[in-house]
Amino acid sequence: MKITVVGTGYVGLVSGTCLAEVGNDVLCLDVDPEKIRILEEGGIPIYEPGLQDMVRRNVAAGRLRFTTDIERAVHHGTIQFIAVGTPPDEDGSADLQYVLAAAHNIGRLMTDYKVVVDKSTVPVGTGAKVKAAVADELAKRAVNIPYSVVSNPEFLKEGAAVEDFMRPDRIVVGAEEEQAIHLMRALYAPFQRNHERLIITDVKSAELTKYAANAMLATRISFMNELANLAEVLGADIEMVRQGIGSDPRIGYHFLYPGCGYGGSCFPKDVKALIKTAQDDAGIELKVLQAVEDANDLQKHVLTKKLQKRFGDLQGKHFALWGLSFKPNTDDMRDAPSRELIADLFAAGATVTAYDPVAMEETRRIFGDEPRLHYATSPMAALEAADALLIVTEWKEFRSPDFAAIKAALKSPLIVDGRNLYDPKFVRSAGIEYLAIGR
Repeated sequence: MKITVVGTGYVGLVSGTCLAEVGNDVLCLDVDPEKIRILEEGGIPIYEPGLQDMVRRNVAAGRLRFTTDIERAVHHGTIQFIAVGTPPDEDGSADLQYVLAAAHNIGRLMTDYKVVVDKSTVPVGTGAKVKAAVADELAKRAVNIPYSVVSNPEFLKEGAAVEDFMRPDRIVVGAEEEQAIHLMRALYAPFQRNHERLIITDVKSAELTKYAANAMLATRISFMNELANLAEVLGADIEMVRQGIGSDPRIGYHFLYPGCGYGGSCFPKDVKALIKTAQDDAGIELKVLQAVEDANDLQKHVLTKKLQKRFGDLQGKHFALWGLSFKPNTDDMRDAPSRELIADLFAAGATVTAYDPVAMEETRRIFGDEPRLHYATSPMAALEAADALLIVTEWKEFRSPDFAAIKAALKSPLIVDGRNLYDPKFVRSAGIEYLAIGR
């Protein structure tokens, strides 16, 4: 099938590459010539395990190409995926200007039947706006060309996106026209060989499904974080509580790990957007989700509070920080808890030496030439002259460190662990003070 993907960001590049991997003829469009240059030279503008090799393989096979030519892109694909950014406006609502601009371009230039697919995470009702944008352009041209609008939200985890696309849990398609449903079934047939994963809904239900999924996961995280804070005060161990409730099949073990808050490109943005959609479009206050957001905002400062309780004044203190990205296996720093922690430490008069396997370049871009922030070439190098080790991201390479070497390197043997990586008894038996979340 001939497919156009508008946008070569995280969702667009992964989707386009995986669709090419199963034999489709994919053309990816981006208005940023620098992104296209990087892709044509064999690089990728994001970090995602396994993606670069797949991009190169499909480019070499001629199934995956890149362009900045909008007209070429519209003419290429029968299926036109819109996978552009929907950044939050100042009020928390999703900014649809890039989605609607893509729709207007399709309507302005299309010459035959198109299936216009919203792959971006968009508020309920966006499908109707996309349909109207295409219709508006066709009316200006005084032509009557058939088209369909489909909602096909992505459910990709950063760090495991290629695997998630190639072996999906479910494929949600919101569509009303039979021809569009038929084409989407054919498109996704290679991804569901052993059993049916396709869920056909109306467009609005598909749009809400994406927000609901992320909101539910964010809710579990904030709930566990609040329980962990309570357990800490009461003298209970949240890890034992997690095992106790996770063994109930109605609850399960997923997303029950407490920590120093969630971040990334999805949860914070989507929770805000769903709250805003409910307020503006339905006149409903989503009290549970507002509490989820409020709890998460507070949780991002929990490590700072632990340090202030332990040291008092942090003026002149120097801390080692392991992990910068909001989660492992990505360089994504959007709404990362590390950013709040670093800002807190600077405000308190402290300095930081950080190490992250892949996110240090992105951190430099965010913080610029900040003299209070230094970068280490290895986890152990970050510990030099540090008053404590702070852990914010659960990278695998942090899981089994040399605790004797950590104790020797730190000015005071203290680990403040925002991800509960270690057994408290084991760390303390090595002569290191250990402050974790709810333990």
